[in-house]
Amino acid sequence: MPGRVAEPSGLGPTEAREVIVRLLPSSTADRAGWAADIYAALATLELPATPQNICAVLAVTDQESGFRADPAVPGLAAIAWKEIDRRADGVGVPKIAVRAALALPSPGGRSYADRIDAVKTEQQLSEIFEDFIGMVPLGKTFFASHNPVRTGGPMQVSIAFAEAYAQARPYPYPVRDSVRREVFTRRGGLYFGTAHLLAYDAPYDKLLYRFADFNAGQYASRNAAFQNALSVASGLPVALDGDLLPRASNAPTGETQRAADTLAGRLRLSEAAIRRDLERGADIGFEKTALHERVFAYAQQLDRRTLPRAVVPRIDLQSPKFTRKLTTEWFAKRVDERHHRCLARIASPPDH
Repeated sequence: MPGRVAEPSGLGPTEAREVIVRLLPSSTADRAGWAADIYAALATLELPATPQNICAVLAVTDQESGFRADPAVPGLAAIAWKEIDRRADGVGVPKIAVRAALALPSPGGRSYADRIDAVKTEQQLSEIFEDFIGMVPLGKTFFASHNPVRTGGPMQVSIAFAEAYAQARPYPYPVRDSVRREVFTRRGGLYFGTAHLLAYDAPYDKLLYRFADFNAGQYASRNAAFQNALSVASGLPVALDGDLLPRASNAPTGETQRAADTLAGRLRLSEAAIRRDLERGADIGFEKTALHERVFAYAQQLDRRTLPRAVVPRIDLQSPKFTRKLTTEWFAKRVDERHHRCLARIASPPDH
């Protein structure tokens, strides 16, 4: 006897696509295509097409690109040249040598320099760097095979995240050239962006914290709450940035670990056990570790109040694309406002 299929949840495909088309700005080119790709991202990731999920994807996409698959970046050529000069200084390559290499013809005939001067989008810039790394001997030395364009597509998702996610779970479309290039397509950017936003278990009661995580990294809001509790427990200042360990593997012991180590005796944990638990900061299991549970228990006894289990990370955003000071909190709140407006529009019947 055949087994029973899972009961579907959320809107059906036809209704979901119709709702998305209605919610997209009227100026959006190919609204039906956007709706199909957004629904496909949710469906293939096994996420229900609920109003909350649909509006979450729409809110981030609107914030990041205004529904453009490969949005133009003002002043991108100047940003690119500044990054090239910074890299040259970093690896000790004379700028004259770099400029000479970039004057060489690239695939297609134009010089790399000419292509950089005319660049408008991150996809175009990424492809220039990919050609440069692959075709010019200096390119591999200069960029160490790492393309400096790190985000892209309609949701501005991390390319490193997309590449790792495609290794862990089959990508549902044919890959044209590379996962990196898929990120810059509408379908690929929406798929990987939706995965980064929604396709992980998180102990949040508000989507605000997922929006913060989208900007700062998955579980950053949970980890920032742990850092807050750790500061209460230890009496030491701890940055609420969501990074429990320094990102560089050869970096010295970070602020979070140093604060936790001062509690080793009171928590009855060895420094080795503390380090082992902190290394789980990128997965759902961290909140079940002895370190997480004992820090919260001790801090709440000290402060005689319940401490939050999610806190928006306090991070100043750094990017040559930004022309003013921005923070993760600013990003999360802006997206959350868009999300609430989107839900209100779903609740309102369409005009006929």
